[in-house]
Amino acid sequence: MRSEFQAAIAQLIAEKGLPREVVMETVATALLSAYRKSYGGGENIRIEVDKNGEVHVWAAKRVVAQVTNSNDEISLAEAQRLVPHAALGQTIDVDSSYIFAKIPAQTAKQVILQRIREAEHEHLYDQLKDWIGEIRLGTLTRKDPVRGWLIDFDKAERVEGVMPLGEEVPTEKYRVGQRLRVYIYDVRRVQGRMLQIMASRTHRDLVRRLFESEVPEIYEGTVEIKAIAREPGSRSKVAVVSRQEGLDPIGSCVGVRGSRINNIVHELNDEKIDIIQWSPDPATFVSNALSPVKPLKVQLRDSDHTAQVTVLERQLSLAIGKDGQNARLAAKLTGWRVDVTKPVEGEIYDEPVEERREVSVPYNGRRERGDRSSNRYDRGDRGERGERSGSKRSQQRGGRYSGPLDYDE
Repeated sequence: MRSEFQAAIAQLIAEKGLPREVVMETVATALLSAYRKSYGGGENIRIEVDKNGEVHVWAAKRVVAQVTNSNDEISLAEAQRLVPHAALGQTIDVDSSYIFAKIPAQTAKQVILQRIREAEHEHLYDQLKDWIGEIRLGTLTRKDPVRGWLIDFDKAERVEGVMPLGEEVPTEKYRVGQRLRVYIYDVRRVQGRMLQIMASRTHRDLVRRLFESEVPEIYEGTVEIKAIAREPGSRSKVAVVSRQEGLDPIGSCVGVRGSRINNIVHELNDEKIDIIQWSPDPATFVSNALSPVKPLKVQLRDSDHTAQVTVLERQLSLAIGKDGQNARLAAKLTGWRVDVTKPVEGEIYDEPVEERREVSVPYNGRRERGDRSSNRYDRGDRGERGERSGSKRSQQRGGRYSGPLDYDE
């Protein structure tokens, strides 16, 4: 029976792909459960399965002068034959491997298979938890009207990927059979030992991971992403800083002729990206975050965490952005409420000096109409004219925009 049992364990290890230690521990637990199920009791029984598949059974017994219950007690004379220094009142482990032969084979098989399935499920869950925070490639299988898109990640039968409706980018079109890169933000247990991999295309850390994969300096840590603000499908602002003297963080992100940022924009289906120079000085950071505008003045009011930003009147609409987007993203990026206003009548400011340089991007057969600065990239910059002209809403507010109270996405 032992040789057959050892062969069965080896087969389990090969078929299930579980670590040998996990299988041994699971089988031992299952055998103990089968023994208790068949005979009851067994609280003092300990079963171990060694690396060779040998089963060892130990019974913890108390040393007594006269045995009244052989299951839990052992005489002093017998105990001293096993452990020479044994004394009355002590508890010693007694080899009780004969118990293994008493366990009904069918009961043992059923319990072992059940416990192996549970161990397999737990092992898979532990593996999938490592996916959290990563980008994974999956295949869209169908659209559920309540749960959203279901995704196949080529895992076990009891694993399904789900991209909820709220995690879809409004401007993206999805279809059955489409291969899609998604950000994994959670792995959940659901009823019936099913595992759900929760995926997103809107999560701001999708942008972070794309930058890490395309920009070696970010992956290596010489350039750090300090903050990301995103309105999926439309525009993102990414604040970066160099951790190495003389290294240009914005240039590193853009790449030669825009090669790096171009790949990221392509993966995000032409979502516009502003790369912002982070600064430890909040006023400077807010000023940078309002790119492409160069503010005349930034005043911070700590009482309500507001940055009052003054810009040239002709740049007011551009600073606020179409439907307030530019100021709104700047507020999310910096954590400050942003009020954008034109100069008060009578105040005199020096014209801001532009220190930005042109980005060279691969020629694609048409003239790029986006902002010609080192920290902004899009493909064709659709909608920019709308930002320059300003929306009726921003004009009605008299050139004033307040960022949101809640900066979390």
